[in-house]
Amino acid sequence: MKMVTPFLATLIAASACAATSFCASAGTSTVLATSFDCAKASATIEKLICRDPQLKQMDIELTRLYRLVLTDVHSVPLPDKVEVEQRFWADARNQCASAAEPKACTIRSYAERAHQLRQGSAIARTKDPSRLTDGPIALHCAGLNALIAATFFNVEPRVVYLKWANTAVTLIQVPNDSATQYNAKDNRGSYSFWQDENEAFFQIPGSGRMSCTVEPTT
Repeated sequence: MKMVTPFLATLIAASACAATSFCASAGTSTVLATSFDCAKASATIEKLICRDPQLKQMDIELTRLYRLVLTDVHSVPLPDKVEVEQRFWADARNQCASAAEPKACTIRSYAERAHQLRQGSAIARTKDPSRLTDGPIALHCAGLNALIAATFFNVEPRVVYLKWANTAVTLIQVPNDSATQYNAKDNRGSYSFWQDENEAFFQIPGSGRMSCTVEPTT
């Protein structure tokens, strides 16, 4: 595995997790399951999730986050509203069946929801060894006025959700021998986010490569 410097320790701490069969999920007595019974799955997207290892792990992790938020009396929003939101979210996720790329749509849905749950709950952000998500962390990229909130989904291939100002993009890891690289494309163009041993970079449509640093937490 590629060694990293302390400079990016906060940014990619979970990268080692992804290389060890989804962290401790295989080595603990706690058995995590999908949010629905795959043997009884009827919705098209549920069936897709059950047969796709990446989506299945994302569903298991999101279920873990959701259950943690329900125990957090200080979550924003409060647990009773989170419970309502989760039902609406599941309905919206299932609408990905009619998308041009159902799997890509489903990945985006999980990445955005994980970001929301982790952002609103300190309990959801605890360093559980079985976790498959990290963040959100704040990134400052030279040339971009707004800070970027980044949430990482350490499945295989890995996923990162980046949100700044009124823009959000979900990027998926692509092969790269010299760095950890994520790519995405939408109607505005192509995006790339990558990390090497001591730096992180981000490129958005219409811009050059921007060097990024992790903002310290307060």
